[in-house]
Amino acid sequence: MQEKLEENKLLIAKVIDKFEFSKTKNKITYTDFLNMAEMSVIKKYLKENKINNFVIYGGREGADRNILIFYPEKISLEMLEKNYEKILEVIRIKLPNGIQYEHREFLSGIMKLGIKREKFGDIVVTDSGADIISLSEVSKYLSSGLKDLTRFKKSDISIENIRDLQKIENEFEDIKIIVSSIRLDNLVSELARCSRTNAQEIIKEGRVFINSINEYKDDKKVNINDIITIRGKGKFIFSEIEKETKSGRLLINMKKYK
Repeated sequence: MQEKLEENKLLIAKVIDKFEFSKTKNKITYTDFLNMAEMSVIKKYLKENKINNFVIYGGREGADRNILIFYPEKISLEMLEKNYEKILEVIRIKLPNGIQYEHREFLSGIMKLGIKREKFGDIVVTDSGADIISLSEVSKYLSSGLKDLTRFKKSDISIENIRDLQKIENEFEDIKIIVSSIRLDNLVSELARCSRTNAQEIIKEGRVFINSINEYKDDKKVNINDIITIRGKGKFIFSEIEKETKSGRLLINMKKYK
């Protein structure tokens, strides 16, 4: 726990350095990509300290990894948005006909290049390959390195404008679970297929998010349309309570992101 607190302090210090630079130099600054746990810590700090001159941006709606962009008061949000394409770019990999890779195969390829995970964001897998959201500062190196990997030798790899990111519809798997109540630990237990005690441990470890915010209360009531993310287990939408069984338990419909 102490180690985690120290990590959070270091994370906050790095982010505040970006904010202070933006404020004193009247320039736009931005962080590396942050995962949901890191973003949750930072959002809480910014709210508590009433810091408002920032936007969260990951290149697409509902991104799992985002950057924080700080901007001086003299810059409007409209002006800020025009800078997005200077900050993020897309590495587009078009695979040869007949070849398809999964997310993990694109990710492992990037990691072989020695690029830190915080330098690139979501990997959007498409029918023809993938779009990798990247900080512009590393996009040329990333693109060049991928071309040297055996698995991408025959692929067409290019750098595209972030606004040209390919949009894909989310696909879901329907799941039905039966719980005694809509407490978070009950849902996590069923979704992670573990005991309620283990579910409570998972929650205490900070591995569970509701609508991208870390939730540590195992008795938290979950609402319909809430998005529950369990690190290592998946991402789910609380779709509806279908019915109450004769024993008083609840039959719940969930949608799991594929």
